[in-house]
Parts: sequence; C-alpha cells; structure tokens
Amino acid sequence: MATEKIKIHRENGEEVEAQSPVIVSASRATDIPAFYADWFLHRLKILTLVLRSSVLSAWTNPFNGVRSYVAYDNTRLIVFWSKNPTPLLSNGGCLDYLAEKSINCYIQYTLNDYVSEQLERGVHLSVQERIDTFRRLVDKLGFGKVIWRFDPMILTDTIGVNELLTKAEKIGNQLKGYTEKMVFSYADIRTYRKVQTNLTKSGIYFHEFEESNMLAVARGLSELNRNWGYTLATCGEKIDLEPFGIVHNKCIDDDLMIKYFSADKKLMDFIGVEIIKGDLFNPEDKIIKKRNNKDKGQRAFCGCIISKDIGEYNTCPHLCEYCYANASKEIAVRNWQQHNLNPKAETILGK
Repeated sequence: MATEKIKIHRENGEEVEAQSPVIVSASRATDIPAFYADWFLHRLKILTLVLRSSVLSAWTNPFNGVRSYVAYDNTRLIVFWSKNPTPLLSNGGCLDYLAEKSINCYIQYTLNDYVSEQLERGVHLSVQERIDTFRRLVDKLGFGKVIWRFDPMILTDTIGVNELLTKAEKIGNQLKGYTEKMVFSYADIRTYRKVQTNLTKSGIYFHEFEESNMLAVARGLSELNRNWGYTLATCGEKIDLEPFGIVHNKCIDDDLMIKYFSADKKLMDFIGVEIIKGDLFNPEDKIIKKRNNKDKGQRAFCGCIISKDIGEYNTCPHLCEYCYANASKEIAVRNWQQHNLNPKAETILGK
C-alpha cells in the first residue's frame, strides 16, 4: 500500500516528483490547526489557483534533511492533531473547505489540564474554553470524529496518580455525549533525552512511570469509565491493560474510517476494504479487510495505518515542557517567527 508518486510542477514551473497520499496526517510533529491552519488551507487551495498538479507543500525529512514534495490530488482523508483546533472552525476555513471538496477528516484533540503546573505555557485557552471548542467541533463534524486525548499522563512532584485521575474526571464528565473514546499515554521521559534536559532546565521535577503507577492509573480510569462509557485506549504503549478494559489504539485508524467514511470508495480501496452490503436475510454489512495496513515507520507498539505526515519538528510554539517534537523552546519560537515572514511558502518553515 505504497503512496503514489506523481510528476508535478512547482509554482516556479520546475517539474518535481511528489508523493500524492490518500491519507494525510496533520500532524504528529507540530500543531497545524493551532498555528498553521491558514498555511495549510492556502496550500490546499493552490490546486485551484494555478495549473492542475502544481505542488501544494514541501516537507523536509528530519533525519537526512532532504526536501520532498506533497500533492493533494488523491487525498481523501486528513487526520488533524491539535491542542487548540479552534482556527479550523473559522468561517471559510479548513473544515468548510474540506466539506466543500468532499474530503473527509477527523481530529485527535489533546485536552489535558496542566494549567496550574504551567506545563503547557503556549496553550492560552482555559480548559473550559477548550472543552467548548471540542463540543463545537463535534457539532460541526459529527459524533465520533473528534477523539479525546489526555496525552501524555505525566508524574511530577505536584502531580501524582490521584491528581491525574481528578484532572481526567473533570474533563471526561463534560465530554459525555460528545466523544466515544479517550486515548492516553504515559510520559516516557527516559526515552527522549532532550525532554529530560528541557524539564530539568525548567525546574520541573518529574518521575518516570513504573508499572505500578501505570496499573494504578488504568484501574482509576476504568472506574471512572463506569460513568463515562468510553472506549479507553493507550497510544504506543507496550503494557497490556486489557484486564481494565483498555485497548491499544490506532490513531490513524482504519476501523474508524470504515465506520464513518465507508461511502468513500477511493478511501476504502486504498485501505484494502471490501464492504458487502447486507440483505433481507443478512441485514448487517460484511466487512472484509484484505491486507495489513500498519505503518512500519512508526514505533513498534503504534497501531496506526500508513499515512503521510506533513508537519515539521521544532515548529510548535505551544512550548509544552514535556514535548518531544521540539529540541528547545528557543528553536521552536525562532522557526515560528520565520514562518510568519513568509506564511504562504511551500514549507511550514517559510522557505
């Protein structure tokens, strides 16, 4: 299930090869809805402003520095990731444009409460304002297409297991009727040396999750879920929490696509799904998955299927203390400022 490559023309007329993904991730690497929604909308609209098959955006590989190009001619689904997707709701904005073009989308919405601890200094909306945004998004997109993420769970000198559960309970109670799933992960600070360095530099005394803490959080969430009735799922975690009714998640999720976007034949063909419609004697549709879609480029315990992520590391000015996507706050701010000098450039970095 490789992404198709096509020949396209840049705005300067140069012909280049570009990936033309069916599924776009926007983005694990940065918060495109919060900070780059106008850029993304402009890049989407390029197709209608210049010659067909002109390049829409460029992306730099974080490991080898090589620039590659992305065209959205074949795109049928966009998965947004955000802590503040409010800009998507603007009149004539991304969501309106995608609806106009019949391009599907859903949102992975990270809604934590680390306000008093100041772990997310660049998230300027209150928790209640973010909950209100969540509800507005559901009203616009439909139930099931906005997923609640409490991500990551983090332990510090002032945040223990009980504090985490209290925070989750307050948010979860207000999202009843607006989401069907809660996704969470445990902060794995030891794996990311730059995260450990940044937390220490900011004077935040963190604690690694041990299995006992993980199980305590899982047990507490399971008890809270008696009231919520959500699907509880972990993101990229090895630990088996099935005894608590907690599953391993797929954030780029073919099951969700089948559930909500099965009418999109091109999308179903791409993920290798055949749907046999029910009849009088067998009223339920039969779903046949013809292949394993797992994205082999993700972590071992990530369940996501293949997609093309269009974000860039070191570009998110939320400045979360636990962020793995920024080498430092200073670099992220500098790149954000550079973007604003040329906000319609091929890349997020304004180049």
